[in-house]
Amino acid sequence: MKNSSWILWIFTALTLLGYFPALQAADGPPNVVVIITDDQGWGDLSLHGNTNISTPNIDALAEAGAQFDRFYVSPVCAPTRASLLTGRYHPSTGVVGVSRGQERMNLDEVTFADLFKAVGYATGGFGKWHNGSQYPYHPNGRGFDEFYGFTCGHWANYFDTLVDHNGQEVRGEGYLTDEFTERAMKFIDANKDHPFLCYVAYNTPHTPFQVPDEFFDRVKARGLTMFNRDKTRERDIDTISALAMCENIDWNVGRILNKLEEDKIAENTIVIYMSDNGPNTWRWNGGMKGKKGAVDEGGIRSPFFVRWPGHIAPGTKSDRIAAHIDVLPTLVDLTGIDVTKSDKAPKPLDGVSLKPLLMGDSQDWPDRMLFSNFRGRSSVRTQQYRADAKTLFDMQDDPGQRNNLAKDKKQLHRELAAALKKWNAQWSDNSPRSADQRPYPVGARPTPPTMLPVQDGQFHGKRLQYSAPPPNASWMDGWTNRADYPYWEIDVIHPGRYEAILKYTCAEDAVGTELELSFRDSHVKGKISEAYDPPLIDSPDRAERKESYEKPFKRMTLGEIDLEKGRGRLKLKALNQPGEEILDLRAIELRQIDK
Repeated sequence: MKNSSWILWIFTALTLLGYFPALQAADGPPNVVVIITDDQGWGDLSLHGNTNISTPNIDALAEAGAQFDRFYVSPVCAPTRASLLTGRYHPSTGVVGVSRGQERMNLDEVTFADLFKAVGYATGGFGKWHNGSQYPYHPNGRGFDEFYGFTCGHWANYFDTLVDHNGQEVRGEGYLTDEFTERAMKFIDANKDHPFLCYVAYNTPHTPFQVPDEFFDRVKARGLTMFNRDKTRERDIDTISALAMCENIDWNVGRILNKLEEDKIAENTIVIYMSDNGPNTWRWNGGMKGKKGAVDEGGIRSPFFVRWPGHIAPGTKSDRIAAHIDVLPTLVDLTGIDVTKSDKAPKPLDGVSLKPLLMGDSQDWPDRMLFSNFRGRSSVRTQQYRADAKTLFDMQDDPGQRNNLAKDKKQLHRELAAALKKWNAQWSDNSPRSADQRPYPVGARPTPPTMLPVQDGQFHGKRLQYSAPPPNASWMDGWTNRADYPYWEIDVIHPGRYEAILKYTCAEDAVGTELELSFRDSHVKGKISEAYDPPLIDSPDRAERKESYEKPFKRMTLGEIDLEKGRGRLKLKALNQPGEEILDLRAIELRQIDK
């Protein structure tokens, strides 16, 4: 059954059959902790045989519950998160990329945070969001009472950096992964006597390769003895850095598990651990083909562990294929929450509940097809085979995808390729791909300031550019011609008067530049009265980076502008140019002042 009442139907049926012992327990409905890492490959765990790394806490978590040997996610970050949160393939949620607005989930999507919050759970999200920044795309608009982290895909610096706390910009203290753990532990502690959902979305081992000395030094001293199947593509410093970040993750996972024990709620807490895609560099990954970004096994196979003491037997193992789309229906099934309480009707699910496999009942588990796509590449996975338009691999006999059977098994390949083509056809016409189709909301209620970073804008002119190839967490530079300008496609939800604030840097000769911000027939003008040209913040990188560096930006109130309801372009233009370069711009902030 695949319609909007799917979750309600299975919940009702399983309740009548007495399948929800947790709801009948004296200690109430179970808590939920979902931990997802960023760019950690299947092979980045000692549990999976990698002797380059030691991950005792994650290994113990896996051994205390269920381990899925063939669990799949999307090839990159934002699509996986959208599927995890909604139980649906990412193209149906509107997520078709990782930046420039393509990472946003459609606003009618229902997240597991929406569902749990509706039945009284406290909900907290900590770490990397990557499914939209402006409210209501922001986590606080997607079911999370509490959010501490960052909302875009890349971040420039992992130490003492600026982060988002419930829509407000604050400066954190310490290493980000450690700090996200601290915040999650405080949330758990504050809600130990109340059902909670805690979503911990670590930002590592995603680049930039930054990690505290104790972890880096330990992995470096241990040395590398296992390598990618094509060792010529591997850089030792990248591998050492990524594995050191994974060992830091392991230490932090141990801290969360210890907190559950200290608060005496471990027995009544479901803990899930997974990653969002394959490894971000060429390193040992069980001999699989591909890495992050690929639709091959190595690009999308993820660790997946579920612990629930007293309900899931330690040492439970499943070799059935499963995926990120299964997490939401599984949590609904395990906890028995009433999904009819949600304000938004649940949408048709692509995933299924894994509860029978978790409880050791796989006798009648049917074969299924799991699909993956990203940037024109796609594949389909069955229990035995992996196929795309040109290849077919027997994953049981050939897990490294070295022997293409498309010519030997033509009929099977045609069938799988046809299923893949049909699946892809669903998204060809209805997936939003530009801000013109989904402008950025301004002034949505409640009304935190609306931040419009340059990564969400577009450039008119050929000289404007981002400070690094990945636009996330970058700034705009190259503004040397006043005929060029940045603009944002916006949708003013609540009309009124707004204070416009720039986050900028500029040289001394740019003082006196007059700027104009306009929207439809409204505009506001202001002059740069103070130069601000600080150096980049020191970046303790272990290896080469591709992300932008972090630098401080000055806040300048440009003035007040009247924004009428509706869609249009918000443009920032320079009316004169006293210096060689106008300014570097990080973001425009809009604060409604006549609520």
